[in-house]
Amino acid sequence: MGTALNPQLVDIVDTFTSSRNYVSTGTTRRLRTCRVERWGLRTECPTPEDPFHDAEVTWLLPELNLRLTHQRPRSRHAKPNPSVLTAVRASSDGRYWKTTDLLLGLAAPGGTTARIVRCEEFAAAVAGRVLLVGDADLALCTVHKTLEEFSRLRHDLSAWLAHKHIFDVWPPYGAR
Repeated sequence: MGTALNPQLVDIVDTFTSSRNYVSTGTTRRLRTCRVERWGLRTECPTPEDPFHDAEVTWLLPELNLRLTHQRPRSRHAKPNPSVLTAVRASSDGRYWKTTDLLLGLAAPGGTTARIVRCEEFAAAVAGRVLLVGDADLALCTVHKTLEEFSRLRHDLSAWLAHKHIFDVWPPYGAR
């Protein structure tokens, strides 16, 4: 069975109204947290339709072409999911932050080796010309460079963030 092709996932965060608009689906979500940081944008979005996760915590790191995501479990007894670093193309005019998902990323489970994820979706998007050559190249270069850096830092996400001069705690307090 082949991987289904979806249009590129584009979202726009409005920092004045603390909302995220998912352009490809037309849905808008209110954000619990929406704060511009020196390294990028910090958001937290409730996920009431998800039976297993209470919220999605996201840090957008535009200078690194990455989005760091953590799904906060509803149950404090649940096994935590890995954090995911996704290659993105991001831009901001100060108020609006536009992100295009480049469909390739790294799962960073903590304590074990990071692994490349969404390969089949990425390959299908390239083959179907949903992802153009420039975006595909950006995704591959970003993910492989990040994996190489992770390897040098023994796959420690906190050490990698510190290496990038981001000293905030990940996952954020309240997230596990």
